Amino acid sequence: MGKRPKEGVAASIRDFCADGFLVLRGAVAPDIVCACVEVIEKELRDRAVDPRDPATWTEPVVRFPCPEGPAFAAAGTSPALGEMYDALLGRGNWVQRAGVGGTLPVRFPSMRDPGDAGWHIDGSYDVDGKWWVNVHSRRRGLLALFLFTDVGAVDAPTEILVGSHLDVPRVLAPFGERGVFFGDVAGNLPASTFERPRARATGRAGDVYLCHPFLVHRATWPHLGSGPRMVAQPGIAQHEPFALRDGPGVCAVERAILRGLE
Repeated sequence: MGKRPKEGVAASIRDFCADGFLVLRGAVAPDIVCACVEVIEKELRDRAVDPRDPATWTEPVVRFPCPEGPAFAAAGTSPALGEMYDALLGRGNWVQRAGVGGTLPVRFPSMRDPGDAGWHIDGSYDVDGKWWVNVHSRRRGLLALFLFTDVGAVDAPTEILVGSHLDVPRVLAPFGERGVFFGDVAGNLPASTFERPRARATGRAGDVYLCHPFLVHRATWPHLGSGPRMVAQPGIAQHEPFALRDGPGVCAVERAILRGLE
């Protein structure tokens, strides 16, 4: 994927602030995607799941940490991604790792409820063994969705409540620096949040969705496609929590939080 013109980046930032996400089509090159998929398939076989044998697809989802190694290092350090991380979080403000990271749920064709399809925002730091979140978005600047397989409308894509990141800051603010268990956030959102337009994170292998850390989303089911759906979902960490003080140096992610607090 080539470098975006400045006007294209500016438009992407405006859309991100309004909608809570953007998508970089073809952010990861096809040969790198193929190398990553080979590793993912090995991880599945190590768990007695053959990605090419439906008889072994006994669970609707198999979840494990995203593998490491050269292919994932290349995927996670794609120039297109680095450019957009700089645009959304500010140059030098985000933590670069040699890989993708996060969790990689592989979803299989199934009519069964996978048990993880509720509306939520992701937690970002550990409190007594549970994932919590605060209004400063401690330890999470973005949520990324790396599509390692094609994901169509019937392939259990992630569903997004467009603009919902603007509703979350007012829910988190009363909990201050300590924050709150991530699973308690959705239940405190206004009914209007769940009436927002919905979008599904569909696309081709190699596409990457970049989401505001407060974007409300969920897994969907049933998976009515024909093969395993592989999407890694790492957080992109920032070096410091957002200070939430308006000014000329405020990045796009922080600016959206401030807008939600108005």
